[in-house]
Amino acid sequence: MLGTCIENVRKTVPLVHNITNYVTVNDVANVLLACGGSPIMSDEPEDVADITAICGGLNINIGTLNQRSIEAMFVAGRKANELNHQLLLDPVGAGASALRTNTAVKLMKELRFDVIRGNISEIKTLAQGSGTTKGVDADVADAVTEETLDEAVAFVKKFSEKTGSIVAITGAIDLVADKDTCYVIRNGRPEMGKITGTGCQLSGMMTAFLVANPENKLEAAAAAVCTMGLAGEIGWSRMQEGDGNSTYRNRIIDAIYNMDKETLEKGAKYEVR
Repeated sequence: MLGTCIENVRKTVPLVHNITNYVTVNDVANVLLACGGSPIMSDEPEDVADITAICGGLNINIGTLNQRSIEAMFVAGRKANELNHQLLLDPVGAGASALRTNTAVKLMKELRFDVIRGNISEIKTLAQGSGTTKGVDADVADAVTEETLDEAVAFVKKFSEKTGSIVAITGAIDLVADKDTCYVIRNGRPEMGKITGTGCQLSGMMTAFLVANPENKLEAAAAAVCTMGLAGEIGWSRMQEGDGNSTYRNRIIDAIYNMDKETLEKGAKYEVR
């Protein structure tokens, strides 16, 4: 039951280390608090091993790379693997530059990730080892649609088998899969794309869900995606005249803060393939 996953987050209050981008770092912290987790941020190479050691999960987001943070990602990632902590990769903008693409590919080669979460263009770039994206947004040519859904489900399962990681592709239709099973999720609002960092927020929250539900990681990842999408729907339904994307961001975070097992179970829109 997906609702049990969010209950477990609130019961266990997982501490999550985030090496994330400075565009969205504050929102990632607030979403983690809203879902019942506890955030800590550090990207100093001399600091990250100690910080990761006291946490249950590590969220690595490559959105604003520099040489110091890249070094920190490998140091923290190796420590997380050593301690068997939950480890998530968010390859923001992979395909947009050689540095982003090469860093993400090297991270995947040297570290063992429980989940890789990105848009379809980013995930295709990682699957190919190269590619192009429209900045940090998915290329419209790559979009998962009802027409391309069967092909996309087969792709995400195959990529999961190749990497040994759960793969979460988010967009108009979300896919969360291991090599055998794929959750096809249809929660969310197109207006969420007008807010910077809903994907980054989801990656932080998903890491908390993984830490709180280590025996049901696929279900936990799917529950996190449903929670974010449903929060987008609830937040949008509460918008007033004159509200804009700044208010919408806050309403999404508030909806996550107030999300409970019953609301998630009732509002989650998914099928399993």
